[in-house]
Amino acid sequence: MTLHLRLTGKLFERLHDDLSRRHQHSAERVAFMSCLAATMKDGTLALLGAGFHPVADDDYERDPSVGAMLRASAFRNVLQIAYNCPVSMLHVHRHEHRGMPWFSDVDLREAHKYVPDFWKVRPGFPHGILVLSHDSAAGLIWMPDSGVPSRLRRISLVGAPMREIRHDK
Repeated sequence: MTLHLRLTGKLFERLHDDLSRRHQHSAERVAFMSCLAATMKDGTLALLGAGFHPVADDDYERDPSVGAMLRASAFRNVLQIAYNCPVSMLHVHRHEHRGMPWFSDVDLREAHKYVPDFWKVRPGFPHGILVLSHDSAAGLIWMPDSGVPSRLRRISLVGAPMREIRHDK
């Protein structure tokens, strides 16, 4: 199955703006993006970026061993959004470089722990993680009942100007 994330350039800018804000003790910021999911005629799963949910300053724990450690309250807040609305959720953060980003071992280990929590409130929906760099992005999506994530193959920014990030390999 091909996975395609589409979001407006404006939402993409909001994510970058929020992730650029300094935090008093955390080395990086985290946000969540809610998405609508649709299966296209060709079998592609399209995730449509619908909402932006920044993590509050008080929802970061002090932990110098990682870029950002979120308190349980951060996850409770976003789980409540997924419970109230029929949406998929993506955990979003940024690595401070240009070029194709990828997830650290910590990113992947932690995602395997918290992504299943989204199925407790919104079963049957895909959920995942998205990492940005200053000029690119990459993502992994877990489908319901699958312990193995699939890579986002296309990320499209719609609006003017349009932009597409492809991962065909």
